[in-house]
Amino acid sequence: MPFSSLNLLSVALAFVLAVALTPVVRALARRLGMVAKPKTDRWHKQPTAMLGGVAIWAAVVVSYLAFIPKTPIGWRIVLASTFLFFVGLVDDFIHTKPYQKLIGQIMGAAFIIYYGVSLPWTTSQPLNMALTIFWLIGITNALNLLDNMDGLAAGISVIASCFLGLSFLSTGQPTEALMVLTFAGALLGFLIYNSTPASIFMGDCGSLFIGFFLASTALVNVSGGRSRSFLPVLAVPILVLFIPIFDTTFVTVLRKLSGRSASQGGRDHTSHRLVALGMSERHAVWMLYGFAGLSGILALLVQRMKLDVSLAAIAGFTILLTLLGVYLAGVKVYDQTEEMSLRDKSPYSFLIDFSYKRRIFEVLLDVVLIILCYWSAYAIKFGALSESAAWKLFLRTLPVLVFVKMATFLVMGVYRGLWRYTSIDDLIVFVKAVVLSSIGSVLVVLFAFRFEGFSRTVFLLDGLLMFMFLAGSRLAFRLFRQLLPAPNGRDGTRVLIYGAGDGGELLLREILNNRDLKYSPVGFLDDDPAKSGKVIHGLKVLAANGDLPALCKQHEVNELLISSSKMSEERVQEIVLRCNEEEITVRRMRITIEELRPS
Repeated sequence: MPFSSLNLLSVALAFVLAVALTPVVRALARRLGMVAKPKTDRWHKQPTAMLGGVAIWAAVVVSYLAFIPKTPIGWRIVLASTFLFFVGLVDDFIHTKPYQKLIGQIMGAAFIIYYGVSLPWTTSQPLNMALTIFWLIGITNALNLLDNMDGLAAGISVIASCFLGLSFLSTGQPTEALMVLTFAGALLGFLIYNSTPASIFMGDCGSLFIGFFLASTALVNVSGGRSRSFLPVLAVPILVLFIPIFDTTFVTVLRKLSGRSASQGGRDHTSHRLVALGMSERHAVWMLYGFAGLSGILALLVQRMKLDVSLAAIAGFTILLTLLGVYLAGVKVYDQTEEMSLRDKSPYSFLIDFSYKRRIFEVLLDVVLIILCYWSAYAIKFGALSESAAWKLFLRTLPVLVFVKMATFLVMGVYRGLWRYTSIDDLIVFVKAVVLSSIGSVLVVLFAFRFEGFSRTVFLLDGLLMFMFLAGSRLAFRLFRQLLPAPNGRDGTRVLIYGAGDGGELLLREILNNRDLKYSPVGFLDDDPAKSGKVIHGLKVLAANGDLPALCKQHEVNELLISSSKMSEERVQEIVLRCNEEEITVRRMRITIEELRPS
């Protein structure tokens, strides 16, 4: 079936049906009492109607029956997903046990596998069947877990469906493309009512239907497409659905480490941690939409790129999200008493303390970076590497470089610093470590391989890339703190810092790093007119020689923090008197070093 604009009628019908049916379902859910009430382990704060999945399912099924050409595999996906829809619907009404829902998911997966759809990831058919069951159940539950914030699961599913549709078109499967784009149209119509603030939730009937439909459709893409190599078969479905996979893995690992049940609800998902950093709900959801779009674009590119380039691109994207995950893992989403209690009870408590230092993560990350930099240097110098003489040299010497560089990094003290405090001194250590490791690598290659066929340019490029990647990974946490909102940015007390010098910068860093202070810095004040208009860590320096109370009112400031220890007591008292008249609190930072004696 050639794909034409007329085929989009099914997409339009699904969208219109979802838009029309969702308010009807919402009213019916409220009448039946199917309303999600706020709970401590749930994010929403208002009673919200459920059963939105009914509108999605009806829009998809009606559009499929009306416009989409029927194929055996299409029928099976729709029937199996419909079965999962009813499994979820029963759970919405009577709250079935987890093992009962799992049985329903296994039954749906068995139905799909029986008709010949499976992941062709290995040469063993039984192993492929087991992996397919794991895939279908895993993605279905991942979408269920991802439905933790208004518009998140539905929006991510729309993005994944669109990229799956494009992937189908690129592999010559227009009927499957039309089916998944119709599915996206229904989700988009529902998303109008599910976006912040949501007036209806999809419920388990929606999340199980959506998750199973996407998971089984992705199987058709990899088993029916015309992929040139094994990597697209492996990577495309994972990349298209990378955000649900990432969030589920992230939450499961952290809950297990803290002694929580992986299936227990909670406000500890990726989206919740972004909001805890100071983002609005809408911005947190849109940020995850952006990552879903990036992973979808990467999935399409992998189908066209050479194997080594695809591997490098996937490795880079994975490193980026891994660094973000490690950063978000440090965000506190539970009160300290509860967190310590769970940590003490956790059988993995020794791992929590060990992983806090992140040394194992740093070592494994650097191994990946060494491989990626060395490959990039060869790719820049020689172009395509696959099956070339340069590729053989790369593979032959890669273990040598990993050994020499890791040993040098250890000796030079690369693993002694803390990422959040990476400074110029640390960058100098990185330069020394990279230079010495590059020299050591060249010497080893010279003596072991007589440097025959090797290029000095490769080792020069490798050294430059290694420093950039090494420094970039260590500065990642500081970059995240700059790009993401400060934890106190939304609800902390608005303050001005008096003194735009070293003391003021020190005070600002303490405010940003210490959430217990609950301050939201607005800017700096300084008596030096030369500093007026300058910017320190993104905050503007204001002139302090004007009407101080009026300036505080203009910026809606509640407190003034004096950072300078050089300010005279007369000037301090003058500031206090002027601010107290307008009920503006004045505090002063003092740093003292006291000698302690036995009591």
